[in-house]
Amino acid sequence: MENYMYNSPTLQLQELRIVRTNNHICYVSFSFFSYLFLIVANVGIAVLVFVDKSLHQPMYILFCNLSINDLFGNSIMIPRLLVDMLRPPSERLISYYEFVVQAFTTHMFSTTAHTVLMIMAFDRYVAICNPLCYAAVMTNKMLMKLTVSAWGVAFVLVGILLGLTLRPGRCRTLIKSPYCDNAALFNLSCEDVFINNVYGLTFTVLLFTGSIGSMVLTYTKITVVCLTTKNKSLNNKALKTCSTHLVVYLIFLFSGMSIITLKIVAVLYHIIPGSLNPIIYGMQSKEIKKIFRKIIIILIYQYKSIFLYLSMKTKLTLVRLHQR
Repeated sequence: MENYMYNSPTLQLQELRIVRTNNHICYVSFSFFSYLFLIVANVGIAVLVFVDKSLHQPMYILFCNLSINDLFGNSIMIPRLLVDMLRPPSERLISYYEFVVQAFTTHMFSTTAHTVLMIMAFDRYVAICNPLCYAAVMTNKMLMKLTVSAWGVAFVLVGILLGLTLRPGRCRTLIKSPYCDNAALFNLSCEDVFINNVYGLTFTVLLFTGSIGSMVLTYTKITVVCLTTKNKSLNNKALKTCSTHLVVYLIFLFSGMSIITLKIVAVLYHIIPGSLNPIIYGMQSKEIKKIFRKIIIILIYQYKSIFLYLSMKTKLTLVRLHQR
């Protein structure tokens, strides 16, 4: 099955072992509802930030970028994976071009999450360490530059990564991975992939070094400022805003590292951060909580109105029937 055609337009995905267990329906159901929650939560946050003018601040706009990235990355990969879980092994086929798009999206999602979180760390650093200069530094123009840089750098780095991978010819059709990524893509080649390995390793080292390094540097400076100033309001602000950012980053980092140790858990790399980001940031923001409370109150009021209307309608119907 592995070598039946050179440069075949159709590829076969490796069998997912989990579908052979008795609990595969439970796993698929859990994954589906987790994905559904991820979509609803991130769309909700993005719409709130877009609609409510009080949330048109750098911190919330950057967080909105994170939600958009979660939607972008997961909407390409997760639905296809869920469908493949329900298919027999012989029917798990994917076109080569769809495979490339999914691989690009997977790496774009991961890289953009790192670059956006790095920019969010810079935003928190300026807000806490130089609060008087924050408005002058984090202008709309600067925010636009940082946002474009986060997505642009990720696009260029991943584009080069995939460009190098598409260069060699293919002599295999079996994808030894439950989903599409760069490693599975260049494993289809029988040619020398030394350049791919070198660039992939360099790419990963630079991304993680820059990401972890920026976090350590910014949070070290924030900690020093908080300890030296001994300002309670500043410390409370730092604890509230930085703790959420740090928790999201650590969840994302450790979820990413789980790919190295366990392939099945690699699916959680997409689901867990994308599901928890709206909760962690949303529940820590007073503005977002206020808006959610208003929405809940409006929904409760509407449900009460509908219930009262239906009750009155039922009573009138019963009275008319009784009169007859």
